Amino acid sequence: MKIGTFSIKVWRWFSMLFVIGSLMWTYSVFPEQVAVDFAASGLAEIYVNKEHLFYIVMGFFVLNNVIISAFAKQIPKIEASHFPIPNRKIWSQPQYRPLLNEHLINWLYCIVAGINTVIGFSLLALATINSNQFKLSVFDFVWVSYLGLALLLLIFLFPLRFLKTPTPEEEDTY
Repeated sequence: MKIGTFSIKVWRWFSMLFVIGSLMWTYSVFPEQVAVDFAASGLAEIYVNKEHLFYIVMGFFVLNNVIISAFAKQIPKIEASHFPIPNRKIWSQPQYRPLLNEHLINWLYCIVAGINTVIGFSLLALATINSNQFKLSVFDFVWVSYLGLALLLLIFLFPLRFLKTPTPEEEDTY
C-alpha cells in the first residue's frame, strides 16, 4: 500500500469517527427544536425536531459510507474500457490496471471523506449556533461553506492525474 492510499484511508476512517462523534455530541446539546435554515438577517426560519435531524444526518452518513464505498469495491470488477477517463486505451492495458484501480478507489474514498468532513463541521457549527452558551451568528460559520467548496474543488481535480500517461513501476533489483 502506497503512502497516498494509506493517508486517504486514514482520512476516510478519521472522518467517519468525526461524524459519529459530532453527531453524538450535538444530539446531546441540541434543544428539542433545532434551527436549520436562516434568513438573510441571520434569524432562524425553519426548525426541525432534533430526533428528525439525527435520523436525516444518519441517513446521509449511511448512504455516503455504504453506497459509495461499496461502489469503490466494485472498481476492480468493471472493465477498464467502460471508465470515462482520458487516455482510456493506455490506462486499460493490463500492466496499468492496478494503478487505475488504486486511483479510482482513492478518488471515491476522497469523496466519502470529504462529505464526512463537511457533515461533521456542519453539525458542530449548527450546535454552536443553536447553543444558548455561545452568542455566535450563522454568519460566523461561513468558513464551513468555504471548506466544502475547497474539498469539492480538490475532489474534482483529483482525476486530472489520468491526463498523465502512466509509467510502469520499476522493480527493485537489490
